[in-house]
Amino acid sequence: MAEVYMAPAKLNLAVNILGQYPNREFQWDTITTSLNLFDYVHLNLRTDNRITFKTNMSFVPEDQRNLAFKAALLLQRNYQVHQGVDIYIEKNIPVSAGLGGGSSDAAAILRGLNKLWQLQLTRQELLELGVTLDEDVPYCIISRLSRVQERGQLVTPLQTKTHLYFIVVKPDFSVSTKKISEQIKPDQLKRRPDIQRVQNGLLTNNYPEIIAGMGNVIETVTAQKHSEIDHLKTKLIQFGADGAAMSGSGPTVFGLCHSQSRAHHVLNSMRGFCRQVYLLQSYTLNHDEIIL
Repeated sequence: MAEVYMAPAKLNLAVNILGQYPNREFQWDTITTSLNLFDYVHLNLRTDNRITFKTNMSFVPEDQRNLAFKAALLLQRNYQVHQGVDIYIEKNIPVSAGLGGGSSDAAAILRGLNKLWQLQLTRQELLELGVTLDEDVPYCIISRLSRVQERGQLVTPLQTKTHLYFIVVKPDFSVSTKKISEQIKPDQLKRRPDIQRVQNGLLTNNYPEIIAGMGNVIETVTAQKHSEIDHLKTKLIQFGADGAAMSGSGPTVFGLCHSQSRAHHVLNSMRGFCRQVYLLQSYTLNHDEIIL
């Protein structure tokens, strides 16, 4: 019988880039949360050493181009595992949207196969392994509200009692993170968020401080090619969101509300502009959580 692991979407309350390493990887500083929108990763051990991979979305690659497939292969090769696995991913998170679906799937593979293949890797070892796949994978291994720094492997969980309601809007187009990243010049970026202000607001349950500090330094790069991003942000504010920003490299944008009733109003208003609109809340992954 397969074990099923939850892979939550992620969303960035604030994104800053402090610089670039010699290998051209970015030095990140973000405040990131997981959301109650999930892919489900089914893992079924094989008696041979083959890795098979399928999803419920026809346009998602089912070979080594897929980050989740790469994660399984990485573990198998690095730790000389002689077992294989059948992987099936039930995708619900929009693809190429800035919501970390591929990274979260890969993280679920690392968590799940660490258990099923009895590798006994520590969380820190998984984080260091994850960052070799993608900068979002280490956060997705932990999947709880955190400050994420350096190449993505320094993940510091944060606590808050503030209720946050996210109206998440995915436009009817996708963007390539790779292509956006190639256009980013860290020393030329403007409209930077105040990461420390967001963190302090979360820790002290000061909602206005969270709103005042949030933002995404990559927004101007993506919005230069896709004006709809600024248009949707404006609509979110007009309909009652307290703040709005883009997640990741886009194109998904979100509005933030402090009350559920206000969030429902914004949700219903935005449904006239996009097909994919969600009302979501922060989610903290329980690492013992397996759906049988």
